[in-house]
Amino acid sequence: YILQLHSNSDKGDGSVKYILTGEGAGTIFIIDDTTGDIHSTKSLDREQKTHYVLHAQAIDRRTNKPLEPESEFIIKVQDINDNAPKFTDGPYIVTVPEMSEMGTSVLQVTATDADDPTYGNSARVVYSILQGQPYFSVDPKTGVIRTALHNMDREAREHYSVVIQAKDMAGQVGGLSGSTTVNITLTDVNDNPPRFPQKHYQLYVPESAQVGSAVGKIKANDADTGSNADMKYTIISGDGSGVFSISTDKETREGIISLKKPLNYEKKKSYTLNIEGANTHLDFRFSHLGPFKDVTMLKIIVGDVDEPPLFTMPSYVMEVYENAKIGTAVGTVMAQDPDTANSLVRYFIDHNTEDNRYFTIDANTGTIKTAKIFDREETPWYNITVSASEIDNPGLVSHVPVGIRILDINDNPPELARDYDVVVCENAKPGQVIQTITATDKDNSANGARFHFSLDEELPFNPNFTLRDNEDNTASILTRRRRYSRSTQDIYYLPVLISDGGVPPLSSSSTLTIRVCACERDGRVRTCHAEAFLSSAGLSTGALIAILLCVVILLAIVILFITLRRSKKEPLIISEEDVRENVVTYDDEGGGEEDTEAFDITALRNPSAAEELKYRRDVRPEVKALPRHHPSSSLDSIDVQEFIKQRLAEADLDPSVPPYDSLQTYAYEGHRSEAGSISSLDSATTHSDQDYNYLGDWGPEFKKLAELYGEIESERTT
Repeated sequence: YILQLHSNSDKGDGSVKYILTGEGAGTIFIIDDTTGDIHSTKSLDREQKTHYVLHAQAIDRRTNKPLEPESEFIIKVQDINDNAPKFTDGPYIVTVPEMSEMGTSVLQVTATDADDPTYGNSARVVYSILQGQPYFSVDPKTGVIRTALHNMDREAREHYSVVIQAKDMAGQVGGLSGSTTVNITLTDVNDNPPRFPQKHYQLYVPESAQVGSAVGKIKANDADTGSNADMKYTIISGDGSGVFSISTDKETREGIISLKKPLNYEKKKSYTLNIEGANTHLDFRFSHLGPFKDVTMLKIIVGDVDEPPLFTMPSYVMEVYENAKIGTAVGTVMAQDPDTANSLVRYFIDHNTEDNRYFTIDANTGTIKTAKIFDREETPWYNITVSASEIDNPGLVSHVPVGIRILDINDNPPELARDYDVVVCENAKPGQVIQTITATDKDNSANGARFHFSLDEELPFNPNFTLRDNEDNTASILTRRRRYSRSTQDIYYLPVLISDGGVPPLSSSSTLTIRVCACERDGRVRTCHAEAFLSSAGLSTGALIAILLCVVILLAIVILFITLRRSKKEPLIISEEDVRENVVTYDDEGGGEEDTEAFDITALRNPSAAEELKYRRDVRPEVKALPRHHPSSSLDSIDVQEFIKQRLAEADLDPSVPPYDSLQTYAYEGHRSEAGSISSLDSATTHSDQDYNYLGDWGPEFKKLAELYGEIESERTT
């Protein structure tokens, strides 16, 4: 039961009817329409809806007319403590630095209560800690969690699970409560210095260790993590500081000991190193906990190893002359056993190299000899690898590279640098230089760098040409006489002898071909062969050029004439006398719908289909009535022939039309027949309005038509 509505007009006789409308009317709230009692049909939840707005009215039960104006009333839902506090964000994960002071704030938790905070203590929450003491505490009003101990050490305990409770009704008995879990992790700070587990270490390193290789590791322990445990290792003293080095592996935080110089057991058998490990990221708040570094001593013992033979040089360079006989000694390599045993050494050429087939080596002495005859001009350098091993232990092998240079001897005569095309002009003068020649030699500059040029003395005297050695490894070809004639002799041959300055000197003979050509006054070659043929015909060069120019001009005129003939167009109008009788075709596209809208197209159709006749210049054509079988309108009586004549007269008198006749097509098929149209498109009457008996008088050709439209019975029926 909620309340009762009552109207002053209600006499208790049941004539008044109460009506309830608004939020929840008929579903949540129902009313007794006679007594006005309002009841709720279900439980109400304030957290879902705090109030309802309803409208009530009293009406006459018989007439349904309102007895009073409609009234509004509000039903408010009163809260009770039916909702427990809730932590909407839990569970929580939070961190706090280790060694923090007591009372350091960790996290603030907040619980919410859906009850009405303005009514009683239903929504008044108090916080308390159920688990996590004595390490942490919580403020009962604000929910702030704080540390409760001094110097909490992460290395002792890192993770804590704290349970916080929130209770309403101000924590009184009967209040509802909710809880959440807060996982607290202590983060690391650099509060622990590094420490070596031992103060003395010992390391064994064989003397065969390669320079630059890692020979050992050492590590100092640090209880901290992350960057707080980063450290750097250094060698602070010791007799091995120049032989060994140390570096820090950032991933494993180990000191990597590497070899800087080769070890020799026979010279020094042990080394001592003092190594320091120190943190790189210091926290000065904890400097009172001691120096954040530690020192240890490392003793390195060098192990004796049976080493391979050691060559006296890291590489060898030898020389041998080309064309030397097979078995010629090139040079000797030498290796010794570095161990105290001083075992004998055997030599051999590494067969994996490509040039091993050209040389041999004495296994006992290390002497390298030639196995083939060499040509420096083909291959001037050879690279081989010589290996040495101990007789007592063949598995220990050492290698050394050997480069062999092939020395040059004068075994190639000089020759012309290229094939020269020597030309002499017909108008040449005596002593004129017509060509400068050079020579090349496959031998190096030590054998044949200086060339000598001369004519073959065994041949008779040459009256036409001579040669002059310029003493700079070039020679000049000179003329001996004035004027040369192609008609007499067009080609001359000049043998040239070339010798080098090697020991012994070598020489070769080459023949130059000299052509006689016609030249301009400035020495430019005009022709060497073609003019000789024309000269016999008696034509000069100027005459030949004039003839060719005339031929070119004539060809140009002919081509121009043909082009003009082809490009000439036919006239649009053939005869000037019959201009108006010709149909001229223009290859132009029409304007589409614009052309059809430019004039009245009705004039070109059947005059009977036009609603009205439009005449130009207000000229009305004469209309002659034609005898019709049936009466029709005045439009149907127009004679098309007269209509066309009228249009032609108007066109002749109109100054705006073109000054020549035009062909106009009228889409008209002539007068309708006496029988009228057989189409139903233009027919405005029915079959019952017309008499088709006259079709039977037209003859047998229209018999079928008479059967269709007349009243005569068909032959099929009879």
